[in-house]
Amino acid sequence: MGLSPAQLADASSLLWDHWTGGRRLDQIPEPLRPSSRADGYAVQATLERRSAAPIFGWKIAATSTAGQKHINVDGPLAGRLLRERAFESGATVPFGANHMRVAEAEFAFRMGRDLTPQWGPFSASEVVAAAGSLHPAIEIPDSRYNDFTIVGAAQLIADDACAHYFVLGDAAPQSWRDLDLSAHAVRGEVAGKVERDGVGANVLGDPRIALAWLANELSSLGITLRAGQVVTTGTCLVPLEIATGDHVRMDFGALGRVECRLGI
Repeated sequence: MGLSPAQLADASSLLWDHWTGGRRLDQIPEPLRPSSRADGYAVQATLERRSAAPIFGWKIAATSTAGQKHINVDGPLAGRLLRERAFESGATVPFGANHMRVAEAEFAFRMGRDLTPQWGPFSASEVVAAAGSLHPAIEIPDSRYNDFTIVGAAQLIADDACAHYFVLGDAAPQSWRDLDLSAHAVRGEVAGKVERDGVGANVLGDPRIALAWLANELSSLGITLRAGQVVTTGTCLVPLEIATGDHVRMDFGALGRVECRLGI
């Protein structure tokens, strides 16, 4: 039996208070703890209602085997990107009490039209055709748990799949539709500290496959992926270690660049 509406609301309040207060907990207390992905998503949905505006879009966590092993889950997880935590390239992003302390380079898609839930799965070609633009992006994730590697998928989903801050670059040239995104190289840099290379294939084999996964995950939950929403598809390189004051740059070559600075 799943959690009651009151339990979902209480679990959401607990996570929201820790998120906005920069605090962490070991786990959601047993009476409020989601035990299934469905309950996890139900808690996450109530977090959305606490946002000051309609959501900015969606994120996918654990889109690589290494990422899944890192947080001890067996597949990807969807989360909501909150509008008040989304920035444009060049912005100064608060660092605060960030626990995960990493930045990720991601292919992000802005949807051009709605994808409403349907009985069968969307194909990757259908979902990509519904996307209006492709953007280079940075995700700066975080967790409200002291040890996010042991709490399991349901609690991670409830915690918005480790969503925190997000930076969106300018739209890439429309020629992106003709490129093999799985083979597209990306370089990430924390200025003066570390550089790493990645490739689109690190994201479920292809960022377009990850986009289709997200659309189908939402469809299974009865949620419409709406025009204007952004979907960021998971890190395509080993996350970059970050600290207050750092300048983070992600170079997607012909697809553009995105950057941010980390404030206090």
